[in-house]
Order: sequence, then C-alpha cells, then structure tokens
Amino acid sequence: MEHKRIGFAITGSFCTFAAVLPVLERLCARNEVTAILSPAARDLDTRFFKAADFRAEVERLTGRPALTSIAETEPVGPQRLFDILLIAPCTGNTMAKLALNITDTAVLMAAKSHVRNERPLVIAPSTNDALYQAAANLGALLSRRCYYFVPYGQDNFEKKPRSMVAKFELCEAALDAAMAGVQLQPLLR
Repeated sequence: MEHKRIGFAITGSFCTFAAVLPVLERLCARNEVTAILSPAARDLDTRFFKAADFRAEVERLTGRPALTSIAETEPVGPQRLFDILLIAPCTGNTMAKLALNITDTAVLMAAKSHVRNERPLVIAPSTNDALYQAAANLGALLSRRCYYFVPYGQDNFEKKPRSMVAKFELCEAALDAAMAGVQLQPLLR
C-alpha cells in the first residue's frame, strides 16, 4: 500500500489500540492518512489510554487533525477524499450500525459516504460477541459489495469463547487485496 489516500477510522475496542497504532504508523510512512475517531475513541479514558493522549498520538502519526464529527466526515464521499477506508478496530456496535445503515458517528458517516462511490471499505473486527449476538451483523457485512475484512480469529477461546479479533498485522495485505477488489484469504485464521 503506497501513495494512497487512506481513511483510518478507529472505534472503541480499547484493548486493541496498542496493536492498531503500529499499523497506522506503517501506513503513514507511505501514504496520506486521515484518522477518524468514534465518540468512544475520542472521549473515553480507559485503563489502556487516556483519550487525549491517544488522540494526540494518532494526530502526531498522521500529521493532521483527526476527524471527529458527522459534519467533518460527510464530505468523504462527495469529495472522494479516500481511495480506501479502514475501520480498525471495528467494534460489534459499529458493525451492527453498519449492517442496519445507522449513521450516528463520524466513523459511520465516513463509511456510508465512502462506499456510495463503490470504493473499498475494510473492516478489522474486534468484538467479544462475534460468535454470538454480533454474528448476524458480521454475516450481513460479509455479503456487502465493497466491504472487505482483515482476516480474524478467536483471540482467547478459553476465557472468551465468543470473542474474535482481527489479525492487525494483516491490515496492509487486506488493504492491498481490497484495492484489487478481492478478499484476503483465508478469512478465518
């Protein structure tokens, strides 16, 4: 993935933020990357990061302010701001809203606006109930045109048997595949 305009949307799977930052850094080294933060990623202090510190690091890596409102992300589609959009991590809540076409955050508006132009949207799932209540939404998104996934698998089958998380080290390969119009395989790892 080089010389692309990438939207990098981040939702509130806080335990994966440390895994997502190196992906963001690698993409920023060779591309123009704009971060988009959900309200949870923007506002919530957790045991993993203080919200202000996380946002500052994201903005340092991208070299530009993060987009954080629906108004800021509405032009994504009309102005064709991105070649590709990655949601990493993508929570079960965000997947449910994508599946139901709910647009109530900056991330969801960016996704809706982006795919209206038949441009690829790549999802890196991270949810504790992927093999339970979120399974229907995950399945709905797997069948959507222009939607691609970073391969994923169970992250802790003994303590969290229904949880799945993306293999974040495969984000760049998934983006390359999506730009070619194919799903990186195998999807489940």
